[in-house]
Amino acid sequence: MNMQHTAYRYRPVLFFALAYLFTWIFWIPAIFIKGNTGTFLMMLGLIAPAVVSTLFVVFSGSDALKKDLRQKIVGFYKVKWMNVLLAILVFAGITACSILLSMAFGQPLSQFSLTEDFSFTGVGIGSALLTILVASIIEEVGWKGYCEDSIGNYMNWFWESMIFGALWSFWHFPLIFIQGTYQAGLMVNPLYVINFFVSGIPLGFIITWVYLASDRSILACMIFHLFVNFMQEKIALTPETKCVETLVVTAATVIIVIVKKDMFFETRHVGRLLESVTAK
Repeated sequence: MNMQHTAYRYRPVLFFALAYLFTWIFWIPAIFIKGNTGTFLMMLGLIAPAVVSTLFVVFSGSDALKKDLRQKIVGFYKVKWMNVLLAILVFAGITACSILLSMAFGQPLSQFSLTEDFSFTGVGIGSALLTILVASIIEEVGWKGYCEDSIGNYMNWFWESMIFGALWSFWHFPLIFIQGTYQAGLMVNPLYVINFFVSGIPLGFIITWVYLASDRSILACMIFHLFVNFMQEKIALTPETKCVETLVVTAATVIIVIVKKDMFFETRHVGRLLESVTAK
């Protein structure tokens, strides 16, 4: 076996430092700059993690890492479609349960309907729907192309999901100050803002489940991410119900982790993520 393929050392701290830097260096000025320039800065920040991730792989000097990225992006055969469908149904069930539970807090049954418009305007790419589509694709290239593996190569997937969920969630922070974004719309109540950032942690576990079940497929995560974003926008959930939803997502996450205990707590992959690539 060529040791060049397996000796690569992932650098998660450097990755996150650069991903945050090259996102926030564009998003923070976008807080103060309006119009086309502001939206262009928003787009540059959005694609930053994907660019950083790709550059990490391209300049890694590891043939295995490059091959791994290609397989994760174009390896349609890796996707376990029934598992992706199951994850989608689970999230749809989470949404339904959240609405039903929210009725105990005075929220309306009419939430079981589609909204007429999105809660935010398109950010630099024409429309809110297109923003959701592009964000789902670009974000997953960044986070699954290098980021999650860079953490998971050093620990079990439970702790990887916990760390990634927190860092991924906080990555969105400048958006709460940029007019027209979904996050900025939450500023009417500090509880809504806190809920947004907390909800990213259990959701990170569910996305990790989708990722691993399809043999680390980026495509599988793109599909699930797109569905989640669409459901969050087009189902008429009230902000209060989204707080309830975080509790339901957390409960669902606990169940998934228990059922998939070996997946989340095994350490056989630690330090060996690229070995399966070299074996092919």
